[in-house]
Amino acid sequence: MDILTARGLVMTYGSTRALDGVDVTVRAGESVAVMGPSGSGKTTLLHVLAGVLRPTSGTVDLAGTDLVALSDAQRTRLRRDDFGFVFQSGQLLAELPADENAALPLLLAGRPRAAATARARELLARLGLAGMERRRPGELSGGQAQRVAIARALVGSPSVVFADEPTGALDQATGREVLDLLTSAARAGGAALVVVTHDPGVARWCDRTLAMRDGRVVGEFRAPAPQHQVPLP
Repeated sequence: MDILTARGLVMTYGSTRALDGVDVTVRAGESVAVMGPSGSGKTTLLHVLAGVLRPTSGTVDLAGTDLVALSDAQRTRLRRDDFGFVFQSGQLLAELPADENAALPLLLAGRPRAAATARARELLARLGLAGMERRRPGELSGGQAQRVAIARALVGSPSVVFADEPTGALDQATGREVLDLLTSAARAGGAALVVVTHDPGVARWCDRTLAMRDGRVVGEFRAPAPQHQVPLP
């Protein structure tokens, strides 16, 4: 089943077309990499698909909801409740421990603190961080901090998780570990995953890759073989 469908996306900044007629379809539970060099439009596409930016023209449909027609407040609620995000630097709050960082989307949605942190601790344990729930970001390694970011992205059981260069600040071995956990955890939670990257090694972890150049999708291919996945309970 298609969960996210975009048609004819155009995004202009003055005379520059960051997106030039892009069509994208993402199926429920599927992982899709968007790959291209700097300036190809891949991050702009992610922001439009996630409702952060409203395109100049075109449509974005999330399971029957037209994101382009929503108000700013409605799109903010949708990002909080239906989407998860993992960024290159994690963007954790330095003053909060891991469990509260991971629980933040639920807390912002008004869930009781005890229930929200219990859900976050469950995810942190599944991601290998049992016993580290009260550590602050400064007390975690880069890979551990990205695991907290993955838990935060998945804590609200989103329909789609967006990841923007999620391993860009990590060494190769830690990056592979984080990708394994991200793709496994998203699949276990039933979420589609959209990963923006310039690295073919990252793209190979996804079911399908869209290649972008000059604001257009110029190619599409599938992973040649299933990637190894970390088993999650």
